Amino acid sequence: MTADKTGAEATVTAGEGRYAIAVEGKTVGLADFADRGDQRVFHHTEIEPAYGGRGLATILVEEALNAARDEGKRVVPVCSMVVTVLKKHPEFDDITDRVTGDIERWLQTQPTS
Repeated sequence: MTADKTGAEATVTAGEGRYAIAVEGKTVGLADFADRGDQRVFHHTEIEPAYGGRGLATILVEEALNAARDEGKRVVPVCSMVVTVLKKHPEFDDITDRVTGDIERWLQTQPTS
């Protein structure tokens, strides 16, 4: 568990194709992904507007990136929020793959939640 910029407790949990973040027990954001072999393709991140500006997206993405590394996955940042976090964390450069046309086409064939 970690605290957001207001000091509220934030918890990240993993689910099928998604990481979720909750503040004091209420789910307020998500980071969606699809696994493609050894790659984890992050394609969407959102935080409820009422919870914006509290650093929750950063907490969520950082924990998702750490989990991907722990699971032996390479990261493909389709989502702009994931790109932003990766720019601040060069320690993930060794597991980051660039987005290719092939990956974008593959992603369009994946079910959405």
